[in-house]
Amino acid sequence: MGIGTVLLDRELITREQLDVAIDEQARSGERLDRVLLRMGLIDRTQVLQAVGEQLRLEVVDLSDRVVDKEILESLPAKLVFRHHCVPIAKHEDTLTVATSDPFQLVIHDELGMHSGCAIELVLADDEELRGFIRTHYGVAGDTLDAMSGGLEDLVSENESDELEQAQEASVIRLVNDIVGEALAVRATDIHIEPYEGELIVRYRIDGVLHRANLPSTVHRFAAAIVSRLKIMSSLNIAEKRKPQDGRISFRHRVEGKGIEEFDLRVSVIPMVFGEGLVLRVLNKSAVQMTLDELGMPERVVEPWQQLITRPHGILLVTGPTGSGKSTTLYASLNQIVSDSIKAITVEDPVEYQVAGVNQIQVNSKVGLTFASGLRAILRHDPDVVMIGEIRDLETAQTAVQASLTGHLVFSTLHTNDAPGSITRLLDMGVEPFLVSSSVEGVLAQRLVRRLCPNCKSPIAAGSIELPSEFKARKSDTLFEAVGCKQCLQRGFMGRVGVYEILKLSEATRELVMNRNSAPQIAAAAEKEGNLYTLKTDAFLKVKSGITTLEEASRAIAT
Repeated sequence: MGIGTVLLDRELITREQLDVAIDEQARSGERLDRVLLRMGLIDRTQVLQAVGEQLRLEVVDLSDRVVDKEILESLPAKLVFRHHCVPIAKHEDTLTVATSDPFQLVIHDELGMHSGCAIELVLADDEELRGFIRTHYGVAGDTLDAMSGGLEDLVSENESDELEQAQEASVIRLVNDIVGEALAVRATDIHIEPYEGELIVRYRIDGVLHRANLPSTVHRFAAAIVSRLKIMSSLNIAEKRKPQDGRISFRHRVEGKGIEEFDLRVSVIPMVFGEGLVLRVLNKSAVQMTLDELGMPERVVEPWQQLITRPHGILLVTGPTGSGKSTTLYASLNQIVSDSIKAITVEDPVEYQVAGVNQIQVNSKVGLTFASGLRAILRHDPDVVMIGEIRDLETAQTAVQASLTGHLVFSTLHTNDAPGSITRLLDMGVEPFLVSSSVEGVLAQRLVRRLCPNCKSPIAAGSIELPSEFKARKSDTLFEAVGCKQCLQRGFMGRVGVYEILKLSEATRELVMNRNSAPQIAAAAEKEGNLYTLKTDAFLKVKSGITTLEEASRAIAT
């Protein structure tokens, strides 16, 4: 009896739903229960309970289970990975094995033969099982076992062999495992770092680096891994003295969403013990986000939407590297671009392709800079122009001229807050009268980790030490991070934006003309109601239970 029949018998799905899921399964090749989960027809708990009761199998929780190393070693890693099952207990000559797919009856004989024990199956959640295997056997543990045992030639230092080594099926699978694991845990960056006798792989998840659990033998295949990634990103594998940059298009099955396409931006730099790589993960679905999905409060969305629909002027988005500026700009462009509006961007690099937007990649080798690219595209009759970053006086002056000649110009700056971007333009050398007449508004932003909704724990505001500027009653309820299986014990799941918006008025323009300082501009704008600050928004998200006080304080620290 298959899982579809079990769920049908228990009236958890209808015959029509099952038929639709079977058709989808034939197309995608996924397991039937995963198809049903992705389609939202059932949930994991229903599947576990139904299958457990039907087959009279015990359902176990692996999220905090401790298993002796001797028991874990009773089955070879290749079997654990192949059949997606783990030994968790042993009593006399009976080995208890946790699986998420008890319908693979063939595994009984194979597991019994390798362990020399009778096999007793118990049922575990698929995601918990995957995490348990990752923790105890490492990412790509089976692949590395096979490579270490029979593919010694992969550690050759002969450069003439590198192309052949990088195309070995085992190396391809190893690299796919490393990248696939990063995507599975929602990493935004993959760091591959060579040290003496060691290769460290780290994933940046929700802004924080976490070391990947890879077996120590991975360092023996560092050269093959680097060569494989270079081939995938169309780089020169023989060049080891200079930095290189490339891109990879990577297709990966995302749990609950099916197959998605990711762009990986690859940067290679020579280091003391080899070449280091950083892969920036660009999820193409991010470019489809709306302003509301970014976490903008009403106090920011309304004035920003008014600003982005203006016919001309400069709109700046400011914040440190990795604060989500590009995502905000793309969301803004998506909102205003239509058949009646022509938008052109100059970016370094072009991170996402946006439908209906003409995008230009900066190429300094041939003299295509932000400034020269902007001057050229103004001859293409655009309505909206986006400049990836204002880095110098020439780009700033060209952006100002573009705004004064009837174009709406978006760009980014690296400053701590919105008023600081005004004085930054003045410091670059742009005349005060040009800044005051061209800049319409500035959006500053940060990213904070979002509390996991499944495990966040309430605490009374009076039970913790609060910063003086955080206005709360002792009886108010705040939340702290705990950790559960849904968030991989981290307490956080995803990130949300924290925003500050400054709209320039006649009074603040006068201050800009007089070269007043950023704090003076901020005080005047806040008094008028034209400044909504990062601190206000961060503390609002704390009070709303979206993030913790520690996260908010870290984000707004200057």
